[in-house]
Amino acid sequence: METTYLGVWDYVVFSLTLLLSAAIGVYYAIKSRNESSIQEFLMASGNMGVIPVAMSILLSFMSAIFILGFPAEIYTEGTQFYLQVLASMSGCVVSALLYVPMLYPLKLTSAFAYLEKRFDSRAAKLTGTCIMIIQQVLYMGIASFAPSTALEAVTGFPTWATIITVGLVSTFYTSLGGMKAVVWTDVFQSVVMLAGLLAIVIQGSIVVGGMGEVWRINEEWGRINFFNFDPDPTVRHSFWSLVIGGMIGWTATYGVNQASVQRYCALPTLQKAKLSVMLNVIGVIILLTIVCLAGIIIFAYYAKKGCDPLSAKYVTNSNQLIPYFVMEVLGYPGLPGLFISCLFSGALSTMSSCLNALAAVCWEDFLKPVLGERLTEGQKTLVTKLLVLFFGGAGIGMSFMAMNLGGTVLQASLSFTGAASGPLLGMFALGAFFPWANWIGAVVGGILGLAFPLWISIGAYTVVGAPTGLDYPTYNCSVPNTTDSMTTTMSSIMTTGPVEYTGINALYTVSYLWYPAIGAATVIIVGLIVSAITGMNRLGDVDTKYLVPFFDRLFCCLPGPISRCLRCNQEFRDPEEIASEKDEEIVIPASGDLVSSSGKEKLPLNGSGHMPVYGLSYKENNENKTGFINPAADVFNDQKQQNGTKF
Repeated sequence: METTYLGVWDYVVFSLTLLLSAAIGVYYAIKSRNESSIQEFLMASGNMGVIPVAMSILLSFMSAIFILGFPAEIYTEGTQFYLQVLASMSGCVVSALLYVPMLYPLKLTSAFAYLEKRFDSRAAKLTGTCIMIIQQVLYMGIASFAPSTALEAVTGFPTWATIITVGLVSTFYTSLGGMKAVVWTDVFQSVVMLAGLLAIVIQGSIVVGGMGEVWRINEEWGRINFFNFDPDPTVRHSFWSLVIGGMIGWTATYGVNQASVQRYCALPTLQKAKLSVMLNVIGVIILLTIVCLAGIIIFAYYAKKGCDPLSAKYVTNSNQLIPYFVMEVLGYPGLPGLFISCLFSGALSTMSSCLNALAAVCWEDFLKPVLGERLTEGQKTLVTKLLVLFFGGAGIGMSFMAMNLGGTVLQASLSFTGAASGPLLGMFALGAFFPWANWIGAVVGGILGLAFPLWISIGAYTVVGAPTGLDYPTYNCSVPNTTDSMTTTMSSIMTTGPVEYTGINALYTVSYLWYPAIGAATVIIVGLIVSAITGMNRLGDVDTKYLVPFFDRLFCCLPGPISRCLRCNQEFRDPEEIASEKDEEIVIPASGDLVSSSGKEKLPLNGSGHMPVYGLSYKENNENKTGFINPAADVFNDQKQQNGTKF
């Protein structure tokens, strides 16, 4: 394969992208230098805008692997993978209807604090936290390493340079500017990604002869194939695995993933939080359509040339197809650099989101219970910045491990990150939809829910996948003495039938798209069985603010008696009401008048001169024994109440 090196203008465009990303971090570090609050650093004090947060959520999961992998999948397997659009859209809707209204009112910095509150167990929280930390560190390594190999093979840009650059730049601006820097660099990087992808689609379609010609060529070669309704779960891609299996994976991503929860909880109202997730429907339609168009355009281009780069060994794997095409077709000064910037933007956005999420959960779940009362706000913020630096180094180290140990490690890491999203979703679903599940069921289910799909994914490497059966253009390849052998090889591959697997090996042939569903189902089934054995909760033991009325949310038009029956006659408060209670403080000015923190209403006293504790659940009131406090007595006993006291 001929390596084409980048020019001066390419490096100028690329350098500007990195400098602007770093500059955003510096800007927010200077802007917030007088605000050393840890909530400002991790949650932007809850004052972010809907559009930036929506774009940040979208870009957190649209990494460089996405830019390289989606077009490669369309190129090699046809257009069926485009059904992932339906899966992603469904995941956004389900998340906005079920999980955002449950988690947002709790105002959690760490999503896994929900597990502790719902199951009344620190062990349940730490089980989810540990799964997430391992998953995110591995994924950071993948996000840096995957594009680096493709770039080095096609452009000569060194693998180590890509890894170091992505790691240092993302760690730099995340540690300086916190959540605001991450969100606004995501906004900037989304523009760069969109520009790079549009350059490929526009220039590529012009070279081929228009989108009509692109579509005709792909139809001629059997690439236009959207619907395969085969219910066999071992079929790699079918309508069911792409839409149903994919929806479960995307629900885990948008609904309960730490990076998503941290972002939509940084918005001022519940409606804006739901809107930020719903806006991702538009985002995924645009991005997935563009990358899938890139896939069919690249195939049409090489079909017209009569030579598939994979068959001709011009590239060693399908992830190198996009960079190879860019260097061949987008040969204008600066355009290859724009594409490189596009790839780096995908890697940077993913890594910075992972770093921000990891710092948040480590502080909240591990360090805050130990150090929270001992440190000032400035010291707490410094600790979280050091956590960002630590995990940045861990991500770079993971990338170099993947580089040194080879492709198998990369595949295993990808499978693990996919398998880990299922059990995390399963733990949240077990808590939200099954009030009788207890903490032992959640912990045992979470561990087995991770182990089972991970075992399947590792075993899958011993199973040879079935051939695609699609033809590739090789009649005009200019490699001496190889055309005939390649044609013969392709013919033999296409005429060879799939291998039959029996026993335990048959389990390893299950489509990877079902791994999240398998993990989530394992958590729920095992969790309910273990809960039944160890003693289920009774109805009323769990505060309904930690539960979700599933049928009420998805089927709002059900008759009242049926709806009450389906929610076991439990009454659920409006999430907006819960959110407002969470933020409400009782303020007792020096004058002695009792008013809410908003100053808009006086707070009522009961007959004995006591006042109900606003914002506390029934369970929390019981923990106070009486459920009431006597603010007057507390105030008169406190000699420091000259400027007013907050409860």
